[in-house]
Amino acid sequence: MSLDSLEKLFLEELKDVYNAEKQLLRALPRMAKAAESPELQQAFTKHTKETEGQVQRLERVFQELGQSARGKTCKGMQGLVEEGKEVMEKEGEGPVIDAALIASAQRVEHYEIAAYGCLRTYAQLLGLSQAVELLQQTLEEEEATDKILTQLGEGGINEAAAAAGIGAEEEK
Repeated sequence: MSLDSLEKLFLEELKDVYNAEKQLLRALPRMAKAAESPELQQAFTKHTKETEGQVQRLERVFQELGQSARGKTCKGMQGLVEEGKEVMEKEGEGPVIDAALIASAQRVEHYEIAAYGCLRTYAQLLGLSQAVELLQQTLEEEEATDKILTQLGEGGINEAAAAAGIGAEEEK
């Protein structure tokens, strides 16, 4: 498809983020399982449920456009999910793995924040008021998740990871 109109760009980006959310739906439960911190597990589980709602909202946007809800492979999310998978496959101290999971998840959140911010702006310019509302709701959820992840990291997980590293150094 040639990108010769904002409508076409909007649809392409919508397909991309739809696929990104579907990929994330498969990754989040694995991340929850890999986390040691109960609070981090809970955050991933909560965001899985939010992501299900986000997919439904995207399907409503497709419906508003008169398009079938289908994605195109989101290579950006593929890479982010792959990096997260690498973290989960490593052996190490629980708090250090948790800190790495937070970093991976925040990269995902920042990617999604950028995508939803652009989509919302495009929808505004195209006069798609229902899409604007739906995309804004998702954008706010993504921003809230990012804040929760920051709070978890700064609320003890990163310090525990630092302490684990000190313990490992003393053993040498």
